[in-house]
Amino acid sequence: MPALLDIGINLAHDSFDQDRDAVIQRAADVGVTRMVITGSSLASTHTAIALVQQHPEQMRCTAGVHPHHAVDLDSAQLQAFRELVRRPEVVAVGECGLDYFRNFSPHEAQLKAFEDQLELAAQVRKPVFLHQRDAHEDFMRVMGKHRAQLTGGVAHCFTAGLDEARAYLDLDLYIGITGWICDERRGHHLREVVRHIPADRLLIETDAPYLLPRDLQPKPQSRRNEPMYLPHVLAAIAEARGERIETLAEVTTSNALRLFEWHAA
Repeated sequence: MPALLDIGINLAHDSFDQDRDAVIQRAADVGVTRMVITGSSLASTHTAIALVQQHPEQMRCTAGVHPHHAVDLDSAQLQAFRELVRRPEVVAVGECGLDYFRNFSPHEAQLKAFEDQLELAAQVRKPVFLHQRDAHEDFMRVMGKHRAQLTGGVAHCFTAGLDEARAYLDLDLYIGITGWICDERRGHHLREVVRHIPADRLLIETDAPYLLPRDLQPKPQSRRNEPMYLPHVLAAIAEARGERIETLAEVTTSNALRLFEWHAA
């Protein structure tokens, strides 16, 4: 099977501190040979860049502030990110966007941080790595204002319905699908949604350590997700779309390399 690329893994997360090298090896053993490490705060972005420097063939990263941490994006942090997003290890700006489900930061702070990061992405001509939960209307309004200046982006960890998927596709965004599609309680609607995503707009990700696929057999002892489970996500998407796993693997990897301008050796 063609090599896979996990476009969203929080490898800087402290749950990986004790066995990060083993996690990377287990992923490689099942064909997940490239990863984009998510930067969701200033600290995690620095860690992500350091990981890319240690694994330059296998990794790239994003640089940004998750809406949960939007209140932290003051003028000093914004200046730091202006420099970080220009680094060669960084292939996208984010994880940025809006999260009105948790509301860990006030809406006003989230909106400002989102717009600040979209402006950064436009300045450095890099795509955006986007998060949206329970904030579709505001998200679309902000993206509509900035989309013409952006080179592209991905709606990371997409969990919504067909109408939202079509709205993102109308913005010419890629859509990232996780193991949420394997959740019989809340994710089976994605089996219909993925059938409507054009092949050249589909990306796959684990969002590890979160969103461990619920239907893994045998069930892992740990609830921590890992990139080694990306082939399981791919298989669920391929089944839903009625496509060969090998074909979808090749397509999604090609899409990721194109979006992130990751020139494979």
